[in-house]
Amino acid sequence: MGNTENGAPRITIIEGGPYRVQGHVPLSQDAIVPNENGDHMEYRHVCDYAVEDKNGYLLCRCGHSKSMPFCDGTHVKIGFRGHEVASRAPYMDRAEAWEGPELILLDDNRCAYARFCHRAGSEVWTLTEESYNEQIKEQAVAAAWECPTGRLTSYDRETREPYEQDFEPSIVILEDVEERASGPLFVRGGIPLIGAGGHEYEVRNRYALCRCGYSRDLPFCDASHVSYRFYDGSESFEGEYHEKDRTIEELPDLERPHSSQRKR
Repeated sequence: MGNTENGAPRITIIEGGPYRVQGHVPLSQDAIVPNENGDHMEYRHVCDYAVEDKNGYLLCRCGHSKSMPFCDGTHVKIGFRGHEVASRAPYMDRAEAWEGPELILLDDNRCAYARFCHRAGSEVWTLTEESYNEQIKEQAVAAAWECPTGRLTSYDRETREPYEQDFEPSIVILEDVEERASGPLFVRGGIPLIGAGGHEYEVRNRYALCRCGYSRDLPFCDASHVSYRFYDGSESFEGEYHEKDRTIEELPDLERPHSSQRKR
């Protein structure tokens, strides 16, 4: 079962119900908006939630709670099922590779339509293939490592080490202001995810969990919140967001190794 004992952070899926978050995991909300130049998306901080309950907290998974982002029991009234159907194969077995002169990009196609992969007048796949200099390489890594689903991972071609941000275990509720849709749970820092049947999913530094209830890749987000225009009442849609989320590095320091495989 991995490191899920002794109060360590973990998320457990309750069958037909919410996500149970335990281990004192901080919870916040970010808006996804274009940066001031309009050439890429950025995370802007909206608010933090008080979640100090020693028994953890429950996050809505059906998309119908009146107490968003928390569960209020509505899943029972609407007969929510939320069966887990996503592949349980490891990331490396599911991902395709794009190679460039300095980088290798892996892509497993789990998309939340957050659009961080579009950057510098291009997109991550082309930037990777054209990473002949440090500037393009930097933009290629940034376009990959800001993806909330963990779909995209950049590796140094020579060392084969991944470029990953050093996140503390935390969850960020995403609000896609440009698309007028409330997005997934951005889970960061290698928090174990335990399925309703006890299965523990592969531990990832980044992944995105569905909270609208419409994903066809449950428990993970597949961008259905956009087509269904899922809305949770966030103030961010009225422009109520603040500075950039300082817990997220926009650009990598290519001289400093980043690895999701570091010891915790």
